[in-house]
Amino acid sequence: MPDRLFADRRDADRIRIASTGRGRPEAGPLIADAVPVRHGVPADDALFDLVGDAHVVLIGEASHGTREFYAARAAMTRRLIEEKGFCAVAVEADWPDAYRVNRFVRGHGHDAGAEQALRGFERFPMWMWRNSEVAEFVRWLRDHNDQVGTRDGQAGFYGLDLYSLYRSIDEVIGYLQNVDPAAAARARERYACFDHYSGEDGQEYGFAAAFGAGPDCEREVLEQLVDLQRHGLDYAHRDGFVAEDELFYAQQNARAVQDAEAYYRSMFDPGPSSWNLRDRHMIDTLQALREHLGRGRPQPPRIVVWAHNSHVGDARTTELSQRGEVNVGQLVRERYPGDCRLIGFTTYSGTVTAADDWGGQARRKRVRPGLPDSVEDLLHRSAEPQLMLTFDRAPHASQALASPRLERAIGVVYRPSTERHSHYFHARVSDQFDALIHIDDTRAVQPLDRAEHWAGTEPAETYPAGV
Repeated sequence: MPDRLFADRRDADRIRIASTGRGRPEAGPLIADAVPVRHGVPADDALFDLVGDAHVVLIGEASHGTREFYAARAAMTRRLIEEKGFCAVAVEADWPDAYRVNRFVRGHGHDAGAEQALRGFERFPMWMWRNSEVAEFVRWLRDHNDQVGTRDGQAGFYGLDLYSLYRSIDEVIGYLQNVDPAAAARARERYACFDHYSGEDGQEYGFAAAFGAGPDCEREVLEQLVDLQRHGLDYAHRDGFVAEDELFYAQQNARAVQDAEAYYRSMFDPGPSSWNLRDRHMIDTLQALREHLGRGRPQPPRIVVWAHNSHVGDARTTELSQRGEVNVGQLVRERYPGDCRLIGFTTYSGTVTAADDWGGQARRKRVRPGLPDSVEDLLHRSAEPQLMLTFDRAPHASQALASPRLERAIGVVYRPSTERHSHYFHARVSDQFDALIHIDDTRAVQPLDRAEHWAGTEPAETYPAGV
C-alpha cells in the first residue's frame, strides 16, 4: 500500500526518538513497561486488569493460520468465561456453520463430538475453523457447559459473517417448514429469485446483478425477512427457550441472506462498499446477539469476539481509513464507548497455514522476518520472545507506536514474493488497539483435514528479494 496514503511524513519521523546512529529506534526503552506472557497469554491479574468491566472484548490475530494465536485466544477466553462470566464467543465465521457448533456445546443437535460439530465449515478456508486448536476449545466449552448445567451459566459459540447466502436460505426454509409450512412455501417462492444462478458463494449472482446481466433479488429477501419478523412472536411462544433460540437463529439467517445479497452485488465495486457492508453486518449481528442473550439478565451479556486484526483494530488509526473503510473495532468503539477492549497479536517469523490464491489448497508456508522498522521488527529487537503492551500503562511504547508504522496482516492467502504490497499497511498501533501481544516465532495451525501438500514447508526465500 503506497506511502502517499499518509500525507504528513513528519508523523512517521517522530518514531525516531531514542534512535541509534543508523536512525533505527532502540527497542529497550519502548518495552520497559511490557507485561510478560506465557504461550501468548498474560497472567490472570494482567488480563483481568486489561478487560476490567468491559462487556465486549475483541481478540485479534495477525494471520488466519497461526497456531499460537488460536491457542492464546482460546486460553484467554476460557479464563474470561470461568472467572468473569462471559457467556458467548462470536467469531469471524458464517452464522449457520458456527451455530452448529453452538448447538453442540449447549448439548443440542446430533453431533457426537467437536470435530463432527465443526464439519459445517465446508467452504474455503476450512482450516480457519476446522483446526486442532478450535476443536480443543470446542471440547472444553462443551465440558464447561455440561458442568454448569443451567442455561444462563452456559457460554455459546456464534458466527458474525455473511458469506452463507445459499446455506442461510436453506436454513430459513427448513425452519419454516417445521413451524409454518405455508410460510415455508412463501419463502421458497421469494428465494427462487436466486435459482437463475449457479454456484455456492453468490459471486455469480453478484456479477450478474451488478452488471445488469440478470435480475437482483433485493426486494424478495427484504420481504422474506419482514414476513419472518411479523410472525416471529407466535413461533417463539410455542416451546419456551428452545423455540426462542431457533427463531433467533432463523431470523439471523434471513438477515444474513439480505446482507449477503447486497454484499455480492457490491463486491465488484472498486471502492470500500463491500468491505464496509461486511463489517457493518458483523457489528449488527453482534448487537442482535447482545439483545438476544440479554433477555432476562440483570446486566448486559459479556461477549468475546475472535477476528483478524484487520477487523479488530480501529480502522480510523490505519491507512485503510484513507480509502473510506470502517471495521468492527471502530464500530464497536463508537457503539460501546468505554465498554470494549481491543487486543491485537503480532509475530516476527515462523510458519503459517495459508493458500497461494483464494480457493487454493492449504499449505504450510514460511513467514518472512518482519520488514525493517515495522512493528514486528521493533518488537523482535526487544529480545523478548513474548510480551504484551497495555498502552495506557506503557508510556514509552505508546508514544513510539502512536505514529504510523508498517504492520503486517496475513489472511488466508500469503504471498511472500509481494509481501510489502500484499501484506503490510501503516497503522498507529497504540491507538489501533488497547493492548498488543507479540509472539516472536510462531508455527502454522494444524488443519483437521491435513493433506499431503500441507505437510511440507516451503523452503526459505532469500530475504529481502521480492519485497
